Amino acid sequence: MRDGDLSEALLAWYDKHARTLPWRVPPGADERADPYRVWLSEVMLQQTTVAAVKGYFITFTSLWPRVEALAAARDEDVMARWAGLGYYARARNLLKCARVVADEFGGVFPDSAEALQKLPGIGPYTAAAVAAIAFDRPEVVVDGNVERVMARLHGVQTPLPAAKPELVALAAKHTPNTRPGDYAQAVMDLGATLCTPRSPACGICPWRAPCVASAEGIAAELPRKIPKKPKPIRHGTAYVIRRDDGAFLLERRPDKGLLGGMLGWPGGHWAEQAPSAAPPVTAALEEVGEVRHTFTHFHLILSIQAGEATAITEAPDGLDWLRLSPAALPTVMRKAYDLAATSPALGAAKD
Repeated sequence: MRDGDLSEALLAWYDKHARTLPWRVPPGADERADPYRVWLSEVMLQQTTVAAVKGYFITFTSLWPRVEALAAARDEDVMARWAGLGYYARARNLLKCARVVADEFGGVFPDSAEALQKLPGIGPYTAAAVAAIAFDRPEVVVDGNVERVMARLHGVQTPLPAAKPELVALAAKHTPNTRPGDYAQAVMDLGATLCTPRSPACGICPWRAPCVASAEGIAAELPRKIPKKPKPIRHGTAYVIRRDDGAFLLERRPDKGLLGGMLGWPGGHWAEQAPSAAPPVTAALEEVGEVRHTFTHFHLILSIQAGEATAITEAPDGLDWLRLSPAALPTVMRKAYDLAATSPALGAAKD
């Protein structure tokens, strides 16, 4: 099957089976995708599932329907709404990018991948996706779904990540000049719905006939991957301390680094050997258990110390007594709160 026939077959399938997503303009609609919504969704979708992103996207676009509104938002409000989505550097770069687009481009996103990539937080993939989907540029858009589809279609045996250049070249070969935005979304949809990591639905795939892996019966084995090294385990302590006026002792983590810019519980460093961290203030504390959380590069086990302090207890430098909205906490900190809030150490803690 020729490259043009491949793209036509896939687009015909997409016209009937495209996923309905809150940021997407359906095929055949008499409108073009909003670059702001495409960009926002692509940033949110980095290393995050569609199911996890949908609710956040709807919240963000309800609160900040245009890039100028997001640019004018307070950092802490955006970070609070991002809480739980993870990879918090994305939220900081989101604000930086929105402010550049609003201040330097009059609220209008550049329409080429090259120009988009010069904006804060936009790498090659996001630039290509926005240029293709929002501006119908024939850019090569390659995410994990596309890598899997290309590896199977061409029977690529080289394991990832070494196979990436070859898979990108193959994806470029198939990218059409006609409807490139729809085509980019179609390949991603194919990988997400039919050409899935396990149990691919080869029998109803529009690319079954030319697919090498399907013909050889090895679709579920591709793409091959180099085994990952086991993640190390780090340990730490989190102090969940409530003053008797209802305020909690919290820190705002540095902008750079893990959970950057987010609120969290004081407790010192996380290390592979369980560190000892002194309580930040004098309080009646008890150990209420531990929580576990997995980050990209390590597993974390946090020992949770919870208790109450008197209303006259002052906050040390770098910490503040704050009225807490648990929903504004990143996931690992919310886990610590949920454990402490149900323990006798805090009594009936209230959200």
